[in-house]
Amino acid sequence: MEEWIVTEEQAGNRIDKMLSQQFEDLTRSFLQKLCASGDVTVNGKIVKPSYKVALGDCVCVSIPEPEQLEVVPEEMALDILYEDEDVILVNKPKGMVVHPAAGHYTGTLVNALLYHCKDLSGINGVMRPGIVHRIDMDTTGVIIACKNDYSHNCIAQQLKEHSITRRYYAIVHGNIKEDEGTVNAPIGRHPNDRKKMAIHVKNGKEAITHYRVLERFGQYTWIECQLETGRTHQIRVHMASIGHPLLGDVVYGPGKCPFSLQGQCLHAYVLGFIHPRTQKYMEFSADCPEYFKKLIIALRK
Repeated sequence: MEEWIVTEEQAGNRIDKMLSQQFEDLTRSFLQKLCASGDVTVNGKIVKPSYKVALGDCVCVSIPEPEQLEVVPEEMALDILYEDEDVILVNKPKGMVVHPAAGHYTGTLVNALLYHCKDLSGINGVMRPGIVHRIDMDTTGVIIACKNDYSHNCIAQQLKEHSITRRYYAIVHGNIKEDEGTVNAPIGRHPNDRKKMAIHVKNGKEAITHYRVLERFGQYTWIECQLETGRTHQIRVHMASIGHPLLGDVVYGPGKCPFSLQGQCLHAYVLGFIHPRTQKYMEFSADCPEYFKKLIIALRK
């Protein structure tokens, strides 16, 4: 149990912001969860993360003991692009879920990483050790995982500041007229379908996607997308919103697909970041998967 009195310098701040300054090794989202679970009190009362502290407030924080990981390590082949004592970058295959969740408790990237690395950062909890960002099950390509809390916090901060380079290849329906463009539309949970995301909804968060045309095939277009933000389903939602849903996307695109595909044609081919330990910029890429290459050849005919 941590307890202290709010100083004049701290007064007026949201309690989650003040706590993140007090506990630099913990993420703000984790501290917000502590507030929601009643582990943070002010003057003996449970408060929301948005509560603004006042001079002389007595703040008590109870940080629970880390839970023991219950996710089972599994021996699986990993296409490792880079690895050191802090981070590991993997070229994720199609059909692999990033971390255990309802319906997918085995066969995930986390299961494989736990077998390979043994130790991963614990900031995101029992079910998501090491995971600082995600890509969808049927999206392929580069993903980074962190082996300790120090590197996790560093990469998470870069994601928050939108300083990480993330470029994707995608094939979309229709012939995009412009050579390049930007979709700037906030994304949030769909009001009528909780499994989908949508633009311009209540409580939507800023979302910006830059795209440029690589090749046109008449009815379809091959594009490169660069993320400025990283919202759930961002590229899929943004491209669908301008009338060019991803080929193979059964959630945001047409019901029928003329090609035999497993989900959307989306590949995370470049990831660049400042290394937590060396403070040097590093960039990694993953070649397009075979299905993507074969589809490009077929579309050119």
